[in-house]
Amino acid sequence: MTNAQVLNTEELQGGFGGEILLPEDPAYEDARKIWNATVDKRPALIARCSTTQDVVRAVNFARDNGILLAVRGGGHNIAGNAMCDDGIVIDLSGMKAANVDPATRRATVEGGATLADMDAATQAHGLATPLGINSTTGVAGLTLGGGFGWLSRKFGMTVDNLESAEVVMADGGLIRASETEYPDLFWALRGGGGNFGVVTRFTFNLHQVGPDLLSGLMVYPISEAKSVLQQYRDFMAAAPDDLTVWSVLRKAPPLPFLPADVHGQAVVVLAILYVGDPDQGTKMVDPLRKFGTLLGEHIGVQPYVNWQKAFDPLLTPGARNYWKSHNFAKLDDGLFDAVIEYIGKLPSPQCEIFFGAIGGATTRKPSDFTAYAHRDARYVMNVHGRWDDPADDKRCIAWARDFFAASAPFASGGVYVNFLTSDETDRVRSAYGANYDRLAQIKRKYDPDNLFHMNQNIAPT
Repeated sequence: MTNAQVLNTEELQGGFGGEILLPEDPAYEDARKIWNATVDKRPALIARCSTTQDVVRAVNFARDNGILLAVRGGGHNIAGNAMCDDGIVIDLSGMKAANVDPATRRATVEGGATLADMDAATQAHGLATPLGINSTTGVAGLTLGGGFGWLSRKFGMTVDNLESAEVVMADGGLIRASETEYPDLFWALRGGGGNFGVVTRFTFNLHQVGPDLLSGLMVYPISEAKSVLQQYRDFMAAAPDDLTVWSVLRKAPPLPFLPADVHGQAVVVLAILYVGDPDQGTKMVDPLRKFGTLLGEHIGVQPYVNWQKAFDPLLTPGARNYWKSHNFAKLDDGLFDAVIEYIGKLPSPQCEIFFGAIGGATTRKPSDFTAYAHRDARYVMNVHGRWDDPADDKRCIAWARDFFAASAPFASGGVYVNFLTSDETDRVRSAYGANYDRLAQIKRKYDPDNLFHMNQNIAPT
């Protein structure tokens, strides 16, 4: 008998301001879908919360009934921890408010907000904080894992810009954590994932950004990949913090600025954002055009919010996804050889390998400044397996795993926790690095019974 069959939901429904969805409800099937279509879980109920008090009620209900608990923010996590079988899902997707105080340069954002929600609110005032690269990503999950994106070289990790968090704890208590209030919990929240409670509100420090910035793409043929990547490595070693360039290897989408005969061919894409004055940025990116035979480019001044959505068409919900990831302190020629080999045998036209350049401000904090520990990482590589047909699962996953193994000798040993899949529990310590033992002690203090374990779990000491 499943939990769905035995739960008495009246206890939860009384005074619950949001919506309770059970498997027989018409909205249930859509509500249990998340970004990664390989995840197919059927919770006993989905509690769509509308207030922090709804979250408190749902946490108390799960704990008192001894039922498995999952928390959904944006539902974007690759491992699918936003859903569970036969348990309760606290769904924050209705709690999306983002409020900005331009005078103090702070934004308070609810736990269900996406990057698009927050960017729209902050950019209305020409402000921003480092977030990710896909506008449908949830702010909560991104932040709790550390968070990085186009602005990180200039302004640090997302958690370096977090000022406070409102958290519903395992005992149902509501805590505001900051540098001065529950500082141990605040430290743990900044990279320790969803292990410590349900964050219903985040308050971030903001920076003057845009609203119009120089950004865009340059595309080179795969036949010149090694030379382009070598020049890219050298270029980034000397690049200022204002400039971020990521490299992506994949089959070319049908981009209008590329010749038709390039569409569907393997290419190297340089994705570029300059945070400062666009005229200065134009001079800074000009050397990138000389890396080889430029197949096409689309570089110009556009709203930052548009650039934040530029990769959305390649990352739409509903496809099947499997990732593998490494951190790198440097990029070796041997790594480039492995990348080129595996791009030569892509199992799906949607698969790609990218190197996200961080470094800059992300490396200038000590490794124990936050729970996010990997301050030596200058690049985060993601092997992005993506396809549509379940019949392709085996070969697409095998491709990602094989390249992960081939690239491992060149990696620094750490891994970004938000890129871990559900089958990588053996890498949890690598995700939290030298901070793991301290995190386990804090976990014991705030969640000794491990109520919050649908995550890359830190067991209480």
